[in-house]
Amino acid sequence: MLIGMLLEDMLADMGHVVVGIIPRVNEALTAVQREAFDLAILDVHLNGQAVFPVAEALIERGIPFVFATGYGERGLPDQYRGRPILQKPFAKDDLERILTSMKV
Repeated sequence: MLIGMLLEDMLADMGHVVVGIIPRVNEALTAVQREAFDLAILDVHLNGQAVFPVAEALIERGIPFVFATGYGERGLPDQYRGRPILQKPFAKDDLERILTSMKV
């Protein structure tokens, strides 16, 4: 939750509107279906659960996303390698760089 709040502050400082900080996979899956948003930043583990079902739901809806992880690309299953990664720990500059590369 603390990382989510920090991320929310960074995004707000950059002029983005945060729809929500969602700490559980089942809640995130519901949000993917019900909420309107342009991008998601997914912590690879939410309360001990892997976030990959959420990534699949985002892919199905065509919503771009970034993985936030301390493990880098090697911590992702093969099918997600090559997706944008926000390496933890990160700074605002890192976030700006990844969003700029995604043209968000």
